[in-house]
Amino acid sequence: MADWLTHAPQAARDYLDGRAPEEIECIVSDLPGIARGKAMPGPKFARQSRFFLPRTIFHQTITGGWASVPVPESATEPDMILTPDYGTATAAPWTADRTLQVIHDMELQQGGPVPAAPRNVLKRVIAAYAELGLTPVVAPEMEFYLVARNTDPGQAIVPMIGRTGRQAAARQAYSLSAVDEYGPVIDDIYDFAEAQGFEIDGITQEGGAGQLEINLRHGNPIKLADEVFFFKRLIREAALRHGCFATFMAKPIEREPGSSMHIHHSVLDADGRNIFSNDDDSESDAFRHFIGGLQEHLPSALALLAPYVNSYRRYVKDFAAPVNLEWGRDNRTAGLRIPVADAQARRVENRIAGMDCNPYLGIAASLACGLLGLRNKLEPRAERTGTAYGEEQGVPRGLFDALELFDGATELHDVLSPEFAQVYSFVKREEYDEYLQVISPWEREHLLINV
Repeated sequence: MADWLTHAPQAARDYLDGRAPEEIECIVSDLPGIARGKAMPGPKFARQSRFFLPRTIFHQTITGGWASVPVPESATEPDMILTPDYGTATAAPWTADRTLQVIHDMELQQGGPVPAAPRNVLKRVIAAYAELGLTPVVAPEMEFYLVARNTDPGQAIVPMIGRTGRQAAARQAYSLSAVDEYGPVIDDIYDFAEAQGFEIDGITQEGGAGQLEINLRHGNPIKLADEVFFFKRLIREAALRHGCFATFMAKPIEREPGSSMHIHHSVLDADGRNIFSNDDDSESDAFRHFIGGLQEHLPSALALLAPYVNSYRRYVKDFAAPVNLEWGRDNRTAGLRIPVADAQARRVENRIAGMDCNPYLGIAASLACGLLGLRNKLEPRAERTGTAYGEEQGVPRGLFDALELFDGATELHDVLSPEFAQVYSFVKREEYDEYLQVISPWEREHLLINV
């Protein structure tokens, strides 16, 4: 066994079963959350301690274009230094050979973290909590669709065909029979997750046709963001084995619910106690301030939680996704829900984030908003005890408006990283300009001969 494997998780060593890895994928997350990097033979990886990639990979749009960001690296495309985080080593069990994936830390050649790297943004937010003697804990919920193969962007996305030979049916939330329709895909998801050492807290059918939700156990935000990053690839590979696609688009199918990434948050003090609860188990001031921070700052952070034009198709009133920033106990119509839990597990669930967001940036943005509430002792609005679906829209209606708010949110930028905020805004505006060059079927249908 190579020396570096002694630092790898037990699941990775168990997967190899005493054999040497044949290939190592050296990966990082770009802004959209796509795995970028290099693959190399296992023996070569064992002989090297660092690798290089251009810093400008964070300037790339989802379409493969490049944003002209006014920062020094745009001109010469210098390399950043990638150092393996051996604790992230995990199997790629869908490959034909013994392949491991390893997430890498990203540093500047002159030292210090690469500001635009999403994983570094999340680390920066966690460090800001540590300065206050606090440790955030999160638990993400991942929603996604299993859909029929779609190789023609001009055709609408439709649900996959289940084992009965019929398309998956909508409006069957929590149905075990609906889950059984695509049991072979789910079996592979479980098998891949076990090989990678990931613990699934549960899988349920959601309200959309072919829509599933996977819940993960609560824990360290970086570890959980790593897992969501890995899970997206894992789920896609499991779906491909069975002739369908897994999609994490926020709104892939017309007139069906969108897919979210609900984020549960709690915060621990230096003694491991949940600061959202007082000694007598009542709700603390910190609990209220965290909610107040989310209400105050989430509109400005939405460009990170809903990063594409499609993201905003999910925010439709009375259609499963809350568009408000009200809070309520055990109230799923509120954008900020307080789940039923005992005092030590008291937490706040952000139901606004879309599943299309980069998990590092979505979790970082949500935690940053809560942190600003704690720092500034922000008070929330009164609790919503009835339905909140009739409330005024509390989030921007589109990507352009969200970016306008994000660009002005200097206090949020200071927590996330001002350089990251600049890069992100330029990349997203470039994507928006690319989108405006495409004429949609709706425009051709209603405008071609009517205006």
